[in-house]
Amino acid sequence: MLGKGVVGGGGGTKAPKPSFVSYVRPEEIHTNEKEVTEKEVTLHLLPGEQLLCEASTVLKYVQEDSCQHGVYGRLVCTDFKIAFLGDDESALDNDETQFKNKVIGENDITLHCVDQIYGVFDEKKKTLFGQLKKYPEKLIIHCKDLRVFQFCLRYTKEEEVKRIVSGIIHHTQAPKLLKRLFLFSYATAAQNNTVTDPKNHTVMFDTLKDWCWELERTKGNMKYKAVSVNEGYKVCESSVKLKDAVFAHCYVLSVTRWLASKRSSINRRQKEKPHLYLEGDLRQFGLPAYFVVPTPLPEENVQRFQGHGIPIWCWSCHNGSALLKMSALPKEQDDGILQIQKSFLDGIYKTIHRPPYEIVKTEDLSSNFLSLQEIQTAYSKFKQLFLIDNSTEFWDTDIKWFSLLESSSWLDIIRRCLKKAIEITECMEAQNMNVLLLEENASDLCCLISSLVQLMMDPHCRTRIGFQSLIQKEWVMGGHCFLDRCNHLRQNDKEEVPVFLLFLDCVWQLVHQHPPAFEFTETYLTVLSDSLYIPIFSTFFFNSPHQKDTNMGREGQDTQSKPLNLLTVWDWSVQFEPKAQTLLKNPLYVEKPKLDKGQRKGMRFKHQRQLSLPLTQSKSSPKRGFFREETDHLIKNLLGKRISKLINSSDELQDNFREFYDSWHSKSTDYHGLLLPHIEGPEIKVWAQRYLRWIPEAQILGGGQVATLSKLLEMMEEVQSLQEKIDERHHSQQAPQAEAPCLLRNSARLSSLFPFALLQRHSSKPVLPTSGWKALGDEDDLAKREDEFVDLGDV
Repeated sequence: MLGKGVVGGGGGTKAPKPSFVSYVRPEEIHTNEKEVTEKEVTLHLLPGEQLLCEASTVLKYVQEDSCQHGVYGRLVCTDFKIAFLGDDESALDNDETQFKNKVIGENDITLHCVDQIYGVFDEKKKTLFGQLKKYPEKLIIHCKDLRVFQFCLRYTKEEEVKRIVSGIIHHTQAPKLLKRLFLFSYATAAQNNTVTDPKNHTVMFDTLKDWCWELERTKGNMKYKAVSVNEGYKVCESSVKLKDAVFAHCYVLSVTRWLASKRSSINRRQKEKPHLYLEGDLRQFGLPAYFVVPTPLPEENVQRFQGHGIPIWCWSCHNGSALLKMSALPKEQDDGILQIQKSFLDGIYKTIHRPPYEIVKTEDLSSNFLSLQEIQTAYSKFKQLFLIDNSTEFWDTDIKWFSLLESSSWLDIIRRCLKKAIEITECMEAQNMNVLLLEENASDLCCLISSLVQLMMDPHCRTRIGFQSLIQKEWVMGGHCFLDRCNHLRQNDKEEVPVFLLFLDCVWQLVHQHPPAFEFTETYLTVLSDSLYIPIFSTFFFNSPHQKDTNMGREGQDTQSKPLNLLTVWDWSVQFEPKAQTLLKNPLYVEKPKLDKGQRKGMRFKHQRQLSLPLTQSKSSPKRGFFREETDHLIKNLLGKRISKLINSSDELQDNFREFYDSWHSKSTDYHGLLLPHIEGPEIKVWAQRYLRWIPEAQILGGGQVATLSKLLEMMEEVQSLQEKIDERHHSQQAPQAEAPCLLRNSARLSSLFPFALLQRHSSKPVLPTSGWKALGDEDDLAKREDEFVDLGDV
């Protein structure tokens, strides 16, 4: 798709190179300079944001097939975003049209959201990088949120074109240091203006009290304890100095390579692009300041290998089983060090193998599951289906769209993740086993699978506060390398893997299949994915809690300087007005009814879904303990040795999984109990709202899920009105009721991709690519036909 030369309207013949001839309609060109000045839009800057370069008389195209329509205006680049300021914004500014973000406008692109930049030279599309000898007449920007912006520079002054194109390329493609992120400029400038939302009760897990609260909530405090051995990051300090030295050296090397490759070819650039590797034991396991371990484990053991080889608690089930994770010990070739590591693991086993711990099942995610390379490759193919430059390109790919979708393997990867989470859920729920997730650094697939398991098993995680707390615990405090995985510093493309986006896509599958079980909506998940690239929130811009606290000044020795206070993404009032925030909350969600003391006493040890589940008989073990007789097996895993089998045979695992899966789906669903997704082929779908929202041709006006939701809300309002009348008769206190967003009240005016495509501008006439469709008749006549029978026999 990227190799296509389609940059303008349809037509196969090459148009002559324009000189002074304009191909824009005369009515679209402002001839009155005073009128242009009066309509010029002011650039709104955030605290600490600085204007870097700009260009005037830029035409921003609107996606159409045969003619390039658009709006004239200024294209500006700041140290935070690229913004287009249209001369005629009246059509875009009506309050009715947009689900508005207060930080990022409709025509704004944060620098971190830029994926690829292309230039059009004589109708040929080329990737732009480094220092250019020739500047394009058209600029195309592909964004990580799948927006596509096209700017015509044909009528812009040559010097302005050079400044704006060079500035955009440099500030979006060149490697940068962490301290040069806009995050720090904003935090410094807005230090006295950061006001947190008092209604935000998300548990941040940055204190010992938070972990103790989670242990008590899940009834895990009888077997596990919260520890503060890493308070002040003392465990990490021994290896961080070496890592920082290597990081600084590699940064200088990466910048040097990037500068040297400016004048090289595209193929050579792909090989020589700046990169930064922190291999082996230099890749630090991101232990938080506080975490949870088995109670008998001596705290001094945590310090032996900087947290590697230690079973860390994630969550406890109602039946006493627990989900744990462990990062592998550094791979060593020296026999003496290998013997020390083996003795270390033996010591852990002897300490915690005895009761009250259940039988353990190990899941080695590094060797027996997905690889990060598979995820990266699949998403790279998948996203190309939605980065559409124009309508012609959309219809050209329409016929083979499903085959392209299947060949990307993205939906299959989602299915595999959900299946693995169900397998682990079956072990914990039905077989009453502990599950230990193993991964090299326990910061990628461990975060993904452990979060999905908790989402399926714990109804608290399906509330908005619970879901946000889950992300804080498993991803932010769990040490997921957001900085590297999102490639915010542009230092290594190979490290950029959308693991967190894969998690959100898996969550969307659950939300789509079981809407009443979740307090949040798919719109919430979509704006959360967009927030990955907004550098005023600290949530997704660090690799570990240690890195964050060190760079924010909380670990520094300078007591006179006040530590920077960064915003958290969970304060949604920063991005959205209260009216818009109502679209993040699911009106169909019903909270779990609270039981009185008598009922609670009788059901103290009962799980909400326990009676409806076919619990299989768990196998007894003559040696009931944390690691059982598989000590050597686990040690081989942790020492990086390749194994061929897990504890259970694959046949037995498949039988247990299928029985558990089929039996659950044969029962009626308890939305406040265990929740399993359908994972059969057609049940795994494309997250349309996120991936298709910027493509006008993919929208259904007045249709889709928004139409169904609108009708349901109308019925809910009627029921609430009747309930209010009943309450008035009984003089009972009126309970607060959720109101339907006013934008949903007229579904006929909405798009299926609401709220991002509400009242989309004029839709394009489809240019059907095959002669067979054209044989149906004139396209204008075909577009006017309604429910008319067409005989396709001769086509």
